[in-house]
Amino acid sequence: QYLSLQTSTPINVTLIAASMPIWMMLIGAVFYDTQPQLRQLFGAFISILGVMVVLSRGELSSLLSIHLVAGDLFILLATIIWAFYSWMLTKPGTSTERTWHWAEFLLAQVLFGLISSAAFSGMELMAGDFQFEFNGWVLALLLYIAIGPSIIAYRCWGLGVQEAGPAVASFFSNLTPVFAAIMSAILLGEMPQLFHALAFCLILMGILVSSKIKWR
Repeated sequence: QYLSLQTSTPINVTLIAASMPIWMMLIGAVFYDTQPQLRQLFGAFISILGVMVVLSRGELSSLLSIHLVAGDLFILLATIIWAFYSWMLTKPGTSTERTWHWAEFLLAQVLFGLISSAAFSGMELMAGDFQFEFNGWVLALLLYIAIGPSIIAYRCWGLGVQEAGPAVASFFSNLTPVFAAIMSAILLGEMPQLFHALAFCLILMGILVSSKIKWR
């Protein structure tokens, strides 16, 4: 995901990441013998439409001018890998295989992440592109990333996947651009527009349609 933003645009990255529900259902069907239902496919379409609305700022015709670049392949690969990871959380193996505890799973990610991050940092240092200025603000950001997205969010995602299933949980990832708009309003003073409300309604509708709620 980080590599993709070096050459791709935030709109491209978010749109490709919005395909998460499709990949989640496809991987479930191919590798975990879980066939997607019609309501899940319909919900995925509605949810992705909502993401397109917020990214195009209500003008879907602007999406026709998007051009694919190498970074788009990185985010596509990241999306597929994340879908596999989510299925592994809920279906780690058969009864004859060892079941991973969520904390062990997270520790494995931390170790591999530390190794890869150190390698990339070393490459940037040798190339003369390494820039780092340590101060109180940077420390606060590092603490937030270490505790919020890296521990709390992963734990909540794991619980959500186990309770609702990977297919349904994947729809909630499409709320990211909506929450980004809300945070922009709070932190940057950029007030939400009408298309934000429309996008939120579409994404929420996709979640409701794909879930197992029984309407009376």
